[in-house]
Amino acid sequence: MSDDAAADPHRISIVVPVYQGERTLSALMDEIIPLTQVVHTPLGRPMIVEEVLLVFDHGPDNSAAVIRQLTAAHTFVRGVWLSRNFGQHPATLAGMASSGGEWIVTMDEDGQHDPAAIGGMLDTALDRQSTVVYAKPTNVAPHGLWRNAASRGSKWLIAKALAGDNTVDYQSYRLVLGEVGRSVAAYAGSEAYLDIALGWIAGDVSTSPVALREEVDRRSGYRLRTLLSHFWRMVLSSGTKGLRMVSFIGLAFALLGLILVAYVLISYFVFDSGAEVRGWASTMVILLFGFGATLFSLGVVAEYVGVNVKTAMGKPPYLIVTDPGNGPLGRTAPAESVENSQSTDNTQST
Repeated sequence: MSDDAAADPHRISIVVPVYQGERTLSALMDEIIPLTQVVHTPLGRPMIVEEVLLVFDHGPDNSAAVIRQLTAAHTFVRGVWLSRNFGQHPATLAGMASSGGEWIVTMDEDGQHDPAAIGGMLDTALDRQSTVVYAKPTNVAPHGLWRNAASRGSKWLIAKALAGDNTVDYQSYRLVLGEVGRSVAAYAGSEAYLDIALGWIAGDVSTSPVALREEVDRRSGYRLRTLLSHFWRMVLSSGTKGLRMVSFIGLAFALLGLILVAYVLISYFVFDSGAEVRGWASTMVILLFGFGATLFSLGVVAEYVGVNVKTAMGKPPYLIVTDPGNGPLGRTAPAESVENSQSTDNTQST
């Protein structure tokens, strides 16, 4: 790769799903404006925010008017208008599909995500050659004790029970390689959980330390029913491991039934051959073995259903990307090293 290519700034698209952004979008845009000129990451790599996509998700406030004002005032701001309210993840996917940057940053509208942290996330992506980088909060998320505990507990449960390796790192503040984000937006089904869909093709996933800020005082758009639906979609998107658990449970019950049969027979013929086998033993054998066989059969059927579930969610068998060495991940050198290399070449030529 040439020095000129390495010196090119990393081009970034910022996607902001907007539900209740009337009071927060203008302040967020003021923080993003300095990044629309070439700036440098903490490690000296050049970057620039080329576009900000505000995805209107039909919230209850006057966000639409604010989006129109911002698009009229700034050439780098674009509005993405959904036909109705679809939710945060579909709105994020719509913004990803409409983006054109080498990198896509997704962030909330409420002010808790600091745009100044984008540079550190980009450094992490380039140093670790990761196509997805999640913000890893260095402080407690400002959502309240119960919601934070429920979020951590649900992510831990899915990570342990369903082998969702990166579940505990999921955050709405994320940096995604552009072609990966747009590909996910193209194939992910309506019931697919965004971060799990990213994990299907993302390869290496990393985290970058980021301090979360307090949200602007407003009513949260999430209710208990919405959060439970959010959690359930994450469970279903995690794959067929939950279905396989049904088979394993059924197999365990069937084995318990066989063990009980062996115990009854040994007790009758060896230890007390004259004793009468009581009815509870045969009843338990029938229940355990029959229940286990039924669950195992359902598990087998569920495996076939799981294949259709994966197809319905849009999980791709593969994704073709450009050579990483010729793309954004190949430009890892800080601007200073490129300038020094160019000046050395010029000196040698003279």
